[in-house]
Amino acid sequence: MDKQRITVARGDGIGPEIMQATLDILQAAGAPLEYDEIEIGEKVYERGVLSGIPADAWGIVQRNRVLLKAPITTPQGGGYKSINVTLRKALGLFANVRPSKAYVPYVSSNYPGMDLVMVRENEEDLYAGIEHQQTREVTQTLKLISRPGSEGIIRYAFEYARAYGRKRVTCMSKDNIMKQTDGLFHKVFDEVAAGYPDIEAEHMIVDIGAARVAARPDTLDVVVTTNLYGDILSDVAAQVAGSVGLAGSANVGREAAMFEAIHGSAPRMAGKGTANPSGLLQGAVMMLVHMGLAETAEKVHNAWLRALEDGMHTKDIYREGFSREQVSTMGFAEAVIARLGQLPQQLTPVHFKPTGIQVTLSPAPTVNKQLVGVDVFLDWSEAGRDPDVLGLRLEPCGTADLKLKMVSNRGIKVYPDGQPGIFHSDHWRARFGGDGKVSAEAVLALLGRVNAAGLEIIKTENLYTFDGLPGYSAELGE
Repeated sequence: MDKQRITVARGDGIGPEIMQATLDILQAAGAPLEYDEIEIGEKVYERGVLSGIPADAWGIVQRNRVLLKAPITTPQGGGYKSINVTLRKALGLFANVRPSKAYVPYVSSNYPGMDLVMVRENEEDLYAGIEHQQTREVTQTLKLISRPGSEGIIRYAFEYARAYGRKRVTCMSKDNIMKQTDGLFHKVFDEVAAGYPDIEAEHMIVDIGAARVAARPDTLDVVVTTNLYGDILSDVAAQVAGSVGLAGSANVGREAAMFEAIHGSAPRMAGKGTANPSGLLQGAVMMLVHMGLAETAEKVHNAWLRALEDGMHTKDIYREGFSREQVSTMGFAEAVIARLGQLPQQLTPVHFKPTGIQVTLSPAPTVNKQLVGVDVFLDWSEAGRDPDVLGLRLEPCGTADLKLKMVSNRGIKVYPDGQPGIFHSDHWRARFGGDGKVSAEAVLALLGRVNAAGLEIIKTENLYTFDGLPGYSAELGE
């Protein structure tokens, strides 16, 4: 079989140790792979490269289109960018797939029947990383949810369920609060689910969904959710299954893919030879399946299961009186290698098949978009932050077409008729609107009058309707 070339990054902390263990297992299993190694991470950051990825590495990653990456250490502060986020966006890796399965009794877990897969949107949401400090007291981050981004990940989840014989897809969002962003995700889920009548579909508010992951994970099958929720829930799921150290992760796009462990670089454990390489190895197994090397993936995974059964355990899962031997990182790799070609006797052997999941998006809907108003955000701390003073100062700025409708502070209406006793920050929103369509020129003229009134404008958001429905949230108390 012709060898396929992939990119390898050994990472930071325990990364080089677990990568060497993983590569040794792949080589012993006869995986037809060739490697181009790149240096990314902490040492690159220290050279002043804020992305953590040198320019010469990009061409290698883009040429090979498959990256096996060990954990990276991102320095705190200083404008350093997360390598994971950078790679996911630059390579279009929109789908993050994280299986969490219990291996009872060989790995301790309260849920022996747990076998769920978290499918997480990987490019947008709060992880778009668009943040601003707008006043002395208030910062903001933008939560971006798009229709194509939502459809892509949701359709991938249903295609994954169909390819792997899964029965149910559960969507988790917080659309009872974030009706525009999470509301769109839920709406698209319902639309996509209608095209998969063979798969059960359900929706949960993410807080009760998180409780289900923690307390009844064996009742879940495939979970699809947005970026931040998925990041949190997948770690919870991995820990509930037995150990974060056992979980691998696939980041899949239309042209490229990246595979990794879900845990971090654990710098305090570096060099001790005690780290569990299982998470990265599971990522490598997912990589082999993605590359059409299902037979090799089976061979590796079944040998790994047999090593667990035989009690060859690293420090993180070792149990006195149950485990047979506490082994080092490389000792565990040797145990897996010794069992290549063997099947587990108690745990269920795996049988993989190349899936080739493809996602085709629906045409963008045609809607009537109409400008109907504007929210003007202000930095204001005068007059003891009395909202009535601010409101009366803003009233003359309005016109018949753009009247001042309300002033809010931290999402609560404070003028007119605001509730007494509400704490006021220095960050205010003034909503102007009319009874129908508003021109862009009218909005610009309004901003000029607000500025002339001596008020500091820090941001504006135009208010639109889409097919007559508001594309913006009502304020609490509005």
